[in-house]
Amino acid sequence: MSQGLLFDGVSNENNAAKFIGRRLYLKFKDDIETHVTLYHNDVLVKTADLTDKVAKRFFVIEAVELGATKTRLADVLNISRQTIHNYLEIKKHFGIEGLIRNYTPSKGKSLRQNREAHADKGLKGNKARQLEQMRKEERARLDTQAELPFGDRNLDPEDQPFSEKHGWKLTRYAGVFTYLITLIHLNNWVRMVSSFLGSKHKLLFTFILMIAKNTRSIEQLKNLHGREAGLILGIRNLPSKTKAREWLYAACKLDAAHQMLSHFTLQQIRSGIVGTWQWFVDGHLLPYTGKNKVHQAFNTQRSMMVPGRNNIVACDSSGRVVDFEIQEGKGDIRNYLINLGLKWQTEVTPGPVMVFDREGYGGNFFYEMNLAGVGFVTWEKNVDTNKLKALDEALFTVEFSFNGKLYRIFEGEKSFTCDVDKEKTEILTLRRIYIWNVSSNRRTCALSNVPENGMSSEQCAMAILNRWGASENTFKHLGDKHPLNYQPGYSFTESQNQEIANPEVKEIKTKVSRVKAKLLALYKKLSKSKEALNKDGSPRKNSVRQNILSQIKEKETEVEILKGKAKQLPERVDVSWLENYTCFQRICDESKYLFDLVTASVWNARKQMVEWLLPLYGNKNEYVDLFYAITNCHGWVRSDSKKVTVRLETLQQPSRLAAQKQFCRKLSELRVVTPAGKLLQIEVGDSPLK
Repeated sequence: MSQGLLFDGVSNENNAAKFIGRRLYLKFKDDIETHVTLYHNDVLVKTADLTDKVAKRFFVIEAVELGATKTRLADVLNISRQTIHNYLEIKKHFGIEGLIRNYTPSKGKSLRQNREAHADKGLKGNKARQLEQMRKEERARLDTQAELPFGDRNLDPEDQPFSEKHGWKLTRYAGVFTYLITLIHLNNWVRMVSSFLGSKHKLLFTFILMIAKNTRSIEQLKNLHGREAGLILGIRNLPSKTKAREWLYAACKLDAAHQMLSHFTLQQIRSGIVGTWQWFVDGHLLPYTGKNKVHQAFNTQRSMMVPGRNNIVACDSSGRVVDFEIQEGKGDIRNYLINLGLKWQTEVTPGPVMVFDREGYGGNFFYEMNLAGVGFVTWEKNVDTNKLKALDEALFTVEFSFNGKLYRIFEGEKSFTCDVDKEKTEILTLRRIYIWNVSSNRRTCALSNVPENGMSSEQCAMAILNRWGASENTFKHLGDKHPLNYQPGYSFTESQNQEIANPEVKEIKTKVSRVKAKLLALYKKLSKSKEALNKDGSPRKNSVRQNILSQIKEKETEVEILKGKAKQLPERVDVSWLENYTCFQRICDESKYLFDLVTASVWNARKQMVEWLLPLYGNKNEYVDLFYAITNCHGWVRSDSKKVTVRLETLQQPSRLAAQKQFCRKLSELRVVTPAGKLLQIEVGDSPLK
């Protein structure tokens, strides 16, 4: 920063030194503007005669490649910025030959004679006009591709994965190759992301490595070995954090994350990768700790509202991620449940059964779910534990074991009075499953609207037990392996929701609390006071007890009046019209959707690979650890015109080594190929570099 300011001062005070950016500056010889010298950090870089057209072009290109600002360079050299851009484009499309040929005359020949001599070899036509036409064609191609459906956008050969050819090279990230093979096999993953993002799909390859190696942020890419990581991902070199953010911003501008998620979900359902019988839905807090004013979400661990969003995720019974949605503020899990069920009813027949926590509890909501034809199982809220304990043990007729614990259940019914409209109500009757955990001697209840021929009482009980507590199988393990709260980049827009809780209602509730506190004190006084009687046995009107009773009646009337006022006021009010009002900001979710899409893909691929590995290893308590040992292996990679081969280092224990070889053989037998037609193979063995 200090050197940059120093150069700025030089350029303003001395016409012989011109600052052009990135600690670069030019000096002209004795105020002769045709002889220029380029310096970087006061070190001589290059000297050029600007009367030589070719030398001038090379000088401009080299200055720009070193970091010179095009606008400043154009001002100093008295040329247009478009000219500099044309020089760079000519080199990009026509190479060095395009900058040299047909311009430098041979010795003893005129410029016309030189052009005639090389007419059959040189590039014909005005290159600036050719570049202009190429730019028009490129814009038209991109506009056409933006309208094309999935699968019609092709990558340039240089942007294809593993386009580089090389012999055996060492890489400490060889185990990550297992994820690539599985992702391409399950979801045709490279084809999918490249169809939506084009050449910017390389960003998601970087995310794969981050998630597989539990790298918690883009800033930590500096701790990875870029070349070795790039070899195993097929993108030549892992980007720096600056380059990764450039890729991120370019990918976010395409606004394709939601379409990618819909296609990803549809592909998984149609391919049978995820189960469609029971979907377990829960919310996950995405906290925000920045300075912008955003809506708040509920933090379960702290039991309070904090700034942030809510990520609602649906998983199948095996723990694979089916779908997710990021909602502003606290979120609305009820609408999400209904929309999710309706969204996939055409693909899944019968529709999936939604299993969710007490957050969605409510008779009117149950009525809406039943009306939409969306089956569900959930916990019953506000259960009277004393009544449950009083139930006869003989009622619990069905017995089963789950996760090493003994349960007994029986089924009953529970009815809800639901408001159809202001004047009409209906009765909704749900199945009520009484659950007794014999191991801990605790009892609770679950509710279900799934017919008995769809799910038995035992299946309903196991569904609700399969997701929470000791049986948690997704969020707790997913959070250990992946940075769920991480968002690669933040961008903000003004939120459409500028409502807040009505302060008048809040003030009334505060008054009600104060009055109730006084009522409680009066109730205590009443319990301790004695009845005073007249001589005829009638109560005395001016006794202490009668005064307390009148005060109680007065306070109870005041509470009812305050509650009536609160009901007449709206619960929330829009305050965006206020002067000097700081609007709520909405966190744009595009980058988070891209990152979470890769997180879900890698997690589901991990679940599939663990299932493939399970029958190959005898010790069932360690097969997950074995999987991570394999995916963290070092190794070697080779890429030729037809095949990419990765060789993993061998594990030490014979049983683990045998499972490792069989697992890699399984992956190779999938015969996975890239969109460019390269076969992906993985093996286990010694170093090929010896």
